[in-house]
Amino acid sequence: MPWLVLYNAKIFRKNIIPILITRLLILLDQGTKLWALGSLKPIHSMTVVDGFLDLTFVENRGVAFGMLSGQRWLILVLTGVIAGALIYFYRTLPKKKAYLPLRAALLLVLSGAVGNIIDRVCRGYVVDFFEFTFFDWPVFNVADIYVVAGVILMVLLIVFVLKDEDLDLKKKKDE
Repeated sequence: MPWLVLYNAKIFRKNIIPILITRLLILLDQGTKLWALGSLKPIHSMTVVDGFLDLTFVENRGVAFGMLSGQRWLILVLTGVIAGALIYFYRTLPKKKAYLPLRAALLLVLSGAVGNIIDRVCRGYVVDFFEFTFFDWPVFNVADIYVVAGVILMVLLIVFVLKDEDLDLKKKKDE
């Protein structure tokens, strides 16, 4: 019977931990957006660091840089497909420690995508509120930070750490 306990612990770590991490990240994103709705929407904007960072409430009905504005259903479908692909890729990665950073990057991107999907479904727009004022850049939110950080981490891993054979998942499955 001890093997059954160990097997269940492996299943728990393999499935539950990533789900809990993703949920925690999404809750953090949604909590900041609820704060922005309650505190920033009535006043529109507040300065955090003069000449550097403002918190400015924006209802974003598009995607990055306002692209696809007003195409809510197209954005939802595309984001859903991307989220599905991220989950599939996550599940097909070998269960080795060497892939942990790539798994973390995938969870970041997935959490950001889901956080913004929740906004689109519940509100019809994404709540954005971070605004750099020292240069012209779109207003963004915590979910956007997850996506950007996850993509940057993935690119760094793919370019500098992982080898082509590490990314040949078909071959890895056969081994």
